[in-house]
Amino acid sequence: MKILIGTDTVGGVLTYTAELAAALEAAGDEVVVATMGPQLRPAQRQALPARVQESDWRLEWMENPWDDVAAAGEWLLRLEEEERPDVVHLCSYAHAALPFLAPKVLVAHSDVLSWWRAVHGTEAPPSWNRYREEMSAGLAAADAIVAPTAALLQELEQDHPLNPERTQVIHNGSPTPPEARTTPSELHQISPLLGRKSDAVRASGGSVLGSGRFWDAAKNLAALDAAAEGLSWPVVVAGDLGDGAAPRHARATGVLDSAALAGLRRDAPIYAAPAVYEPFGLGILEAALDGCALVLGDIPSLRELWEDAAIFVDPRDSEALHEVLAWLIDAPQMRDDLAERARERAAAYSIERTVAAYRRLYQRLLAKVTA
Repeated sequence: MKILIGTDTVGGVLTYTAELAAALEAAGDEVVVATMGPQLRPAQRQALPARVQESDWRLEWMENPWDDVAAAGEWLLRLEEEERPDVVHLCSYAHAALPFLAPKVLVAHSDVLSWWRAVHGTEAPPSWNRYREEMSAGLAAADAIVAPTAALLQELEQDHPLNPERTQVIHNGSPTPPEARTTPSELHQISPLLGRKSDAVRASGGSVLGSGRFWDAAKNLAALDAAAEGLSWPVVVAGDLGDGAAPRHARATGVLDSAALAGLRRDAPIYAAPAVYEPFGLGILEAALDGCALVLGDIPSLRELWEDAAIFVDPRDSEALHEVLAWLIDAPQMRDDLAERARERAAAYSIERTVAAYRRLYQRLLAKVTA
């Protein structure tokens, strides 16, 4: 099969795309990736397959994006005409309404409407009505709709009438990492970013790691920063700080490449993600695969994925998060048990299982076309 994947370059969607594309190619498929959003960084480009078409069109959740969304749609249609894929695999809602010739698989990684409810506790304001309309049109036109968790699918159904025969949950997946500890080259990259805290991490025997966009209220890393005050282990936050306030009690590394971030995970006995909204959480899966004990926000999607394999905390209660982290720091046997349970659960979310589910879906859609 030949698959055209339309994706964006922000956050976990690009990681998902890179890992899915590599697994599809390993299965013998041909993949063309079309990127929208901020320009690819060299490390991001290197992680993608050989055939990549790049653009810098604004994404549908950005401010006043609709001229760019329309232009990106015309570009995607031209790419389909040139490439003649068997399936068009889309990570943006609006573009699923376009008249592609090939079957359209729309993957709902997240959406502003459910994000708004989780973060603000209210429905999105009227300023998001155009987004709501474009999202509904894409969902109605897609030949198949995939969500990474049943929890997110339920959120979609709350806002849009969906045909259950066209919806499916396919959990995201991640490759199993090699058994390794942090290499000298990774430490060389990480240490200047951590400053004196890097010595504290090694001397203390452990650290608590969080990762993601610090400015994104859904990730709620500000709660982890507040919980860090007074802990006997340092707390390290890796990811984009944006233009907002920097952490006060945790140490920020900024954006790291995948190798350096993996090095931090392998040397952190605890990974904390007090998210108030997380449709899947590839960072959590990677931490579990790298042997971290998980402390997670108590929300439906994370319960669905990690029940009995993590400690869950009210993400709005930074004091409770501090107490759980302090207790776990002093409970090495519990940390080891939790890490083992998380690693065992993570094995169910392999990239091989994910790509097999997608290939079955593609083949089912192609069988309908040729019937």
